[in-house]
Amino acid sequence: MASAPSNDLWIAALTLSIVFLTILWYKLNKEESRLPPGPRGLPIVGFLPFLRTNLHHQLTELSQQYGPIYKFWLGGKLCVVLNSPSLAKEVVRDQDSVFANRDPPIAGLVATYGGLDIGFSPYGSYWRDMRKLFVREMLSNRNLEACYSLRRHEVRKTIRNVHTKIGSLTDIGELAFVTEMNVIMSMIFGSNFVEKMEKHKKDGTEFRELVIKYLQILGKPNISDFFPMLARFDLQGIQKDAEALLKSVESILDPAINEHLKMLSDRREGEIQGNEKKDFIQILLELMEQKDIGVSLDLVKIKAILVDIVIGGTDSTITTVEWVMTELLNNPEKMSKVQKELKHVVGMNNVVEESHLPELHYLDAVLKETLRLHPALPLLLPKRPSQSAIVGGYTIPEGTKVFLNVYAIHRDPQVWESPLEFQPERFLSRSTNLDYAGNNMKYLPFGSGRRICAGLPLAEKMVMFMLASLLHSFNWKLPEGEKVDLSEGFGLVIKKSERLFAIPTPRLPNFDQYQ
Repeated sequence: MASAPSNDLWIAALTLSIVFLTILWYKLNKEESRLPPGPRGLPIVGFLPFLRTNLHHQLTELSQQYGPIYKFWLGGKLCVVLNSPSLAKEVVRDQDSVFANRDPPIAGLVATYGGLDIGFSPYGSYWRDMRKLFVREMLSNRNLEACYSLRRHEVRKTIRNVHTKIGSLTDIGELAFVTEMNVIMSMIFGSNFVEKMEKHKKDGTEFRELVIKYLQILGKPNISDFFPMLARFDLQGIQKDAEALLKSVESILDPAINEHLKMLSDRREGEIQGNEKKDFIQILLELMEQKDIGVSLDLVKIKAILVDIVIGGTDSTITTVEWVMTELLNNPEKMSKVQKELKHVVGMNNVVEESHLPELHYLDAVLKETLRLHPALPLLLPKRPSQSAIVGGYTIPEGTKVFLNVYAIHRDPQVWESPLEFQPERFLSRSTNLDYAGNNMKYLPFGSGRRICAGLPLAEKMVMFMLASLLHSFNWKLPEGEKVDLSEGFGLVIKKSERLFAIPTPRLPNFDQYQ
């Protein structure tokens, strides 16, 4: 008889457990039913084992099976993919503040000192103040104009370099990489510092190699990003590699910053004049001393911004130049149109200046069409909603990794006529309203909304200036019997799978203009 109460307690506990589990199952099932449809994965790992290297192709194919919005799990991470202009509008316009946070990889956080940069920092007052400072003080029209001589110097140096390779195979991507890196390094460190590095032929090359390694690490899938509980173990060693690379980058940044700090100190003491052209480090260090700029700057935040500029400003620009040249070599009649426009706007006895760029409408259309077919970031940078939201009638829980599949939108036959054909002419109509700012949801090469690429004005100038100079100064052709390779490689930025080599021949009657 004494066991009766314990039996009753056991039965009561069992009943309560069943009721609780039933309610929990019902709740989870109900929440699951509100999520978008999508492919089933395996227990624990989800869809991870089925991912292919050409992820943007795979996600576009899945949209044809599951519709414009679908979900899948990567380990413990819920992912949602949006594949239409109307869904993009819901995220980057209608609910932009909810989806304003990035979902950064661990390697990205390491590279930016825990997200102290502009690209990965959480949406809020810090991000707003940092972006405002970056755009106003560093990428203003006034500052970009002040840095024009640096860009012109590097582009003309590249043209002179190509002239030494007349009739020989030339690596277009390497040309673009060296030019862009030298421009960015000059704008960050100052032309004197870069010339000093080139003289020793060490740090410039070393810095470029570090950038390449950084981009490779950022594009490498990291198991710790999908299973946060395993992050402490760093199973693939990606975090360790990123930390080592950051120290190597600091070994170049720190001496430059210290040299600039000494210059500022000497200026205060009246030993040097203060009317020289300012580079980015100098601008940031001067802002660090001010108390009324809206954000408290320190050396770590300054280095985070500088890493942002280098990482964000190189690979996408270089890749775009290579893809434009690839498409023009594959469509020689389009290249002829570009060069005819250059002859009319610039003249065969003149060299390209940035002042010519606004008149190069067909080259601008070629660039836009290239970015439609080959967006540098086909899935952009993943977003993470700060709260649960409704998109396309489905629930997107807080913390979900949201991909905006720009690649699918740009090639959607319901949105674009003959979407797989290279037709720059589609961008010449004034009625299209297709610009780089993402104002039209069917064309989003750099995203849209408040987290659109902050370096867009500089990137647009550099790509156009580089392309116009290469195409005005030289005719380009492939080696005899070779065909253009349009296949894509794998990485954070979608490069060509094979590097582009082409043969330049002189086009201008007087090359001395570039001396």
